[in-house]
Amino acid sequence: MTRYFEDFAVGDSWTGGPRSVTAEAIVDFSEQFDPLPMHVERDSEDSMFDDLIASGWHTGSLTMRLMVDGLLADSAVRAGLGVDDLRWPTPVFPGDELTAEMDVVGVEAFDEERGRVDLAVTTTNQDDDVVLSMLVKGLFGRRECE
Repeated sequence: MTRYFEDFAVGDSWTGGPRSVTAEAIVDFSEQFDPLPMHVERDSEDSMFDDLIASGWHTGSLTMRLMVDGLLADSAVRAGLGVDDLRWPTPVFPGDELTAEMDVVGVEAFDEERGRVDLAVTTTNQDDDVVLSMLVKGLFGRRECE
């Protein structure tokens, strides 16, 4: 069932995941997009952590995948308008299992064909530590316009 703008209400929630994070995936992503030592070297002297950690941008990309799997693949999503308040309070390590919670915190008409849905997104690891939080603003098609 496709979820349209009219199907969203403040308080609705969805979960995506879990998804495992491997050391290989951390290094592969980081070598391409964020090649800082703490993301590509297990024993980097420049890191304040005892192990390799994922780039925050990798954590964001993984969260996007969890959002697609948990909600967006079955919706009339049209575009993203942006992200507010992006935070990475806890690093992601090899072996972590990530889960994303998406909660509707706002709905508003945008134009005749679309509506805006604001999602508070929180990604946690297997210990329920928050590894990412953000407010996502997206446009969704209206049912009567299909």
